[in-house]
Amino acid sequence: MSKEKDKDLKEEQERKELKKNIISFMKEQNEEALEVNEISEGLNRSGAKDFKKLVKAIAELEREDKVVLLQSGKFKLKEGSTAMTGRFSGTDRGFGFVTIEEYEQDIFIPPNATKSALNGDIVKVKVTQEALPHKDKGPAGEVIEIVERGTEHVFGEFHPYNDEEVKEKDLYGYVKPKNQKMPDLIVEIETKGLRPVDGSIVQVEVTDFAHEGETNHLRGIVTKTLGHKDEPGIEILTVVHKYDIPSEFPKAVTDEAEEVPDTISDDDLKGRKDLREEVIITIDGADAKDLDDAIQVKRLENGNYYLGVHIADVSHYVTENSPMDDEAFERGTSVYLTDRVIPMLPQRLSNGICSLHPDVDRLTLSCEMEIDQSGEVVDYTISPSVINNHYRMTYQAVNDILEEDDQERKEEYKEIVPMLKEMETLHNILEEKRVRRGSIDFDTREAKIQVDPTGFPVDILLRERGVGERLIESFMLSANETVSEHYAKQDLPILYRVHDKPDEGKMQRFIEFVSGFGINVKALKDSISPKKLQDILDKVDGTPEEGVISMLLLRSMQQAKYDVVPIGHYGLAAEYYSHFTSPIRRYPDLILHRLIHYYDEVGKGQKAKSRWNAKLPEIAERSSMTERRAVDAERETDEMKKAEYMSTKIGEKFEGVITSVTGFGLFVQLPNSVEGLVHISNMNDDYYEFNERELLLIGQRTGNTFRIGQSVEVLVTKADKESYEIDFELVEDEEAKAKREKDKKERKARKSRKDGKGDKKKRFRKGKSKKDDGKKGPDGKKGAKGHRGRRKTKKPKK
Repeated sequence: MSKEKDKDLKEEQERKELKKNIISFMKEQNEEALEVNEISEGLNRSGAKDFKKLVKAIAELEREDKVVLLQSGKFKLKEGSTAMTGRFSGTDRGFGFVTIEEYEQDIFIPPNATKSALNGDIVKVKVTQEALPHKDKGPAGEVIEIVERGTEHVFGEFHPYNDEEVKEKDLYGYVKPKNQKMPDLIVEIETKGLRPVDGSIVQVEVTDFAHEGETNHLRGIVTKTLGHKDEPGIEILTVVHKYDIPSEFPKAVTDEAEEVPDTISDDDLKGRKDLREEVIITIDGADAKDLDDAIQVKRLENGNYYLGVHIADVSHYVTENSPMDDEAFERGTSVYLTDRVIPMLPQRLSNGICSLHPDVDRLTLSCEMEIDQSGEVVDYTISPSVINNHYRMTYQAVNDILEEDDQERKEEYKEIVPMLKEMETLHNILEEKRVRRGSIDFDTREAKIQVDPTGFPVDILLRERGVGERLIESFMLSANETVSEHYAKQDLPILYRVHDKPDEGKMQRFIEFVSGFGINVKALKDSISPKKLQDILDKVDGTPEEGVISMLLLRSMQQAKYDVVPIGHYGLAAEYYSHFTSPIRRYPDLILHRLIHYYDEVGKGQKAKSRWNAKLPEIAERSSMTERRAVDAERETDEMKKAEYMSTKIGEKFEGVITSVTGFGLFVQLPNSVEGLVHISNMNDDYYEFNERELLLIGQRTGNTFRIGQSVEVLVTKADKESYEIDFELVEDEEAKAKREKDKKERKARKSRKDGKGDKKKRFRKGKSKKDDGKKGPDGKKGAKGHRGRRKTKKPKK
């Protein structure tokens, strides 16, 4: 970041903090009207400069509708107004949510109350219904003003008008954005920009936004053509642009990268611990090119273990406020899509001088730990170093040696086989320690989508984590915790990776759900420990419902993020946790490396603390945002490719497990991780009612019940890569199908007999007197017409 950015960041943080303090102070005064002088004295801001900033902050609060200026000249917190400002997040069904800084929960905005807000807009929202925790309902509201548009560009397929329409409308055509959070949106293309051909995927700059009452029409100009919809790889490129992920490096960045040397010099070695003679190795995936962590394990004479975790010293090359640093800050993280990687750093660094390739010297930061038999770190050092990677190992090779006892592999790597076995032992010790303290291990299987040279998916493989993957995870966790605690206990500002305790409502639903499997949780929803949750996972280990319960628990968790306050990591049951081990692909790790150098080389005094206290909050916020952006893009790409893959499986049958039950149907996950919907309109054997409390669909006539975790067989009926929707139908076994057909015939026969009796009755009644016809029917109303038929339950709409 530049010095100007630093200054702006500091001022913005001060202004936000000041506004919060003003509101807090006014609330403490029983929300009485106060003069500016009273507020300044209460906040101890009577100096000329401080007073001027205070007045500006109060003026901002007035514009934000949070305080009101009375005729007396005093300010008062606005009564009866729940108007707040936040960011609108749309959904594919028209409704949305507004995230408010001061509000604990997002505010639900129904479809008719969005005021034409688009995903990403800054809006002013009024709360119309407060949260109802006892009913597990969050707050609801309505958008009353769009403060700032968050959408400048959209991406989608161009549909042209014919020449006559172009002349009449003065428009080239229209674009339907490829964004599920902008449903039914149409952007009409003005004749000022580029005129693409039919089927082009284009970038549109929005020039005129929708107005109230015209919720689905925008106007814009085409500024860039990405390619044609039929070109290989265009779908993923569209996703990249849609999420505003930079895919090309600016010239200033590539020029700077070209100046970075390919080898290290003698000057680079000054002040570094020389570990080049130590047998240090890397363990990564076979196709990995950005190798940023290396390890070494030894058994010490006192019975303890030496664990060396050596991380590429990217901060040596990416210096503060340089073009590469500014670009890394903007990107935040490398993005791993199905058939490509969008790196945070230029490949000259990420795959070159920063990558810990074998048999070359590399600069590193080392966290060297002594660990006892119980897994506790009893001593450690954190220092700049230089290493030489002796072996570039793969997970597969390590797993072959440690799990399969592969003799050929053992012979190939005989020099390090004893160390690999020590690594496995140390990993087991560290894993047992995490289990004791209550760390949650979801042990989920990762889906790998294989594509052909054109980008078309040909298979979906589930990757199991072997001991090789798990031991690397154990060693990285130890280093991350050790470095984090080291600086936290010195009260030095750093970035933390934090994970808050679960939301009470979600945890209550999870506890109720697992009780249906006979698992009793003796803990309150607001104080349940991670150890209790791990106990639940242990109880279902190896059972058919294991995968579903693990998935639902994961969904019940809060999202981890970056912060400057060490609130701890709930899922890991760790008091201190930071990201230190992946600086090639994550900006927070790069920043932590920079801080390590800074505190060692510049100092740890108050000036240093103030400097980083001002800079780190924005870095934490930006890093959390870019991480979410990358996760969303990766998830969307996976969903697209899975739908494309399943389009070749239409008409095929698969076994699956119900992962969600709703009023409109069942979501079923296949063993290859693909998830699809069985819509209730296609469940023709009965009328089904949704039990919302227990998450069940229950057949009224047959009593058939569908619940989460239940195994079912499904038929693939639809797979649309445009909408990412996959539809299934339930497959009945022959016995159930025969029974249903038999029941259907019996019902038809009963109806026929009943209709015959009804005709007789009518013929007989024709001869009855009017007096007889006035008898009460079963519902208490007079006359034969008073007898109502049985009400049929309507099937819910999608």
